[in-house]
Amino acid sequence: MSAIDSQLPELPSSVELGMGQGGLAVARVFARAGSAEIYLRGAHVSAWAPTGGSPVIWMSEQSEYAPGVPLRGGVPICFPWFGAHPTDATAPSHGFARLADWRLAEAREAGDDVVLVFVLTDTEATRASAWPHRFEARYTVTVGAQLALSLQVTNLDTAQLSYEEALHTYLAVADIRQTEVSGLEGAPFTDRLTGPRPAESEPVRFDAETDRIYLDSTAATTVTDTATGRQITITKQGSASTVVWNPWIDKAAAMADFGDNEYTGMVCVETCNIRDNAITLAPGAGHEMSVRYSVA
Repeated sequence: MSAIDSQLPELPSSVELGMGQGGLAVARVFARAGSAEIYLRGAHVSAWAPTGGSPVIWMSEQSEYAPGVPLRGGVPICFPWFGAHPTDATAPSHGFARLADWRLAEAREAGDDVVLVFVLTDTEATRASAWPHRFEARYTVTVGAQLALSLQVTNLDTAQLSYEEALHTYLAVADIRQTEVSGLEGAPFTDRLTGPRPAESEPVRFDAETDRIYLDSTAATTVTDTATGRQITITKQGSASTVVWNPWIDKAAAMADFGDNEYTGMVCVETCNIRDNAITLAPGAGHEMSVRYSVA
């Protein structure tokens, strides 16, 4: 902890900074209306639940907490590219932000909520990477009866830059086979397994591996967990893409950091700007993408 102590803001009593799994620094939040856990590496939200409610964010029990390895589950921040880098096969999947140590810059109480702000800036290593730009990313996490996440990126370079971004949120469900995602009806999508697909009139339901990219989609979505009756509503701003993902049986079994049967307990509904919806910023310009999760 000593390496980051000098950079820490004053913490309210509702925020504790300590060691999490693998000895990684973690902020634990105990707001009146909800609780959460955020690892400083990747500014990675690994838990959130409204007070008196069951966990909403899913983490794999097989997730590795080791240097250079992304966490499996929670809310990974994919930035400044999504998936594999298009020209550099050695670049880490989903960018460097989820592997970087973010600085906790602010922690404060706001009524029944707690607000944390994490900051990531370019370094010598990032400037030598496949994305060499100067930038600042500010990630605001508001914990309470709802969970609100906001990623603001500013171009500090002298040239235009472009980037992709995603909040790759893993949501907990009782049984994916009794889960549906509504709000994307009428929107065409790309099935990453089979190619472009026309719009469907029904909610997304799951009986096989699902990996869908909805471009030019700003709609709110709702995850209905019919086994429990819980609904998770996801509203977003500054985001033109949505990804829906579940690995199903074979892919789950093939991933070392994913339990063979864990696919039944999660679904990813990702708030993104990817592919044709990538963000382009002039020097000095900024962009904010935000999402809010509420439970009924």
